[in-house]
Amino acid sequence: MSNGEGRSCGKCLACFAVFVVLLATIITVLSLTVMKIHSPKVRFNAMVVESFSSNNTTATSINMRLLTQVAIKNTNFGYFKYDNSTLIILYNGVPLGKAVIPPGRANARETQKFNTVVDVSTDRVSDSKLGNEINSGVLKLSSETKLNGMVHLMKVIKKKKSGEMKCDWTVNLGTRQVEGLRCN
Repeated sequence: MSNGEGRSCGKCLACFAVFVVLLATIITVLSLTVMKIHSPKVRFNAMVVESFSSNNTTATSINMRLLTQVAIKNTNFGYFKYDNSTLIILYNGVPLGKAVIPPGRANARETQKFNTVVDVSTDRVSDSKLGNEINSGVLKLSSETKLNGMVHLMKVIKKKKSGEMKCDWTVNLGTRQVEGLRCN
């Protein structure tokens, strides 16, 4: 073996070592950023009272139809495929109305929006505070939903994730407007 071949072999090994270190760095950066899987964010974009009626015989009987726009924000680099779910409207923990959220898919790094209708009725509530709130003209409501599904990355990596939404808001019964919508 001549002296020239040894230098050439050393240069080749050095290039190979630099390539391995560079490849390991790229894989580490990708695994810490792109491959990190987050839960999707579920929120109300808008909510409107479509119809409203109250029974004059009892001060605690209100029926209304809410039109809502739900947004599912998927921040992952893969799509989020979710199962059937239920959106529940509550008054002090008592369900007043439900809407079915059909199964669907939120594409990678996008926000999927869809409209849903919820019929709300206070007939099942026997809380004396409800009558006081209705007489004051402001009704405090809340909602919750949980979307269970799976994030798919590059058709190889699949991870179960769920997006939850809990919101509080008030309905001004005089103007029939939704006010103070806060989701967390």
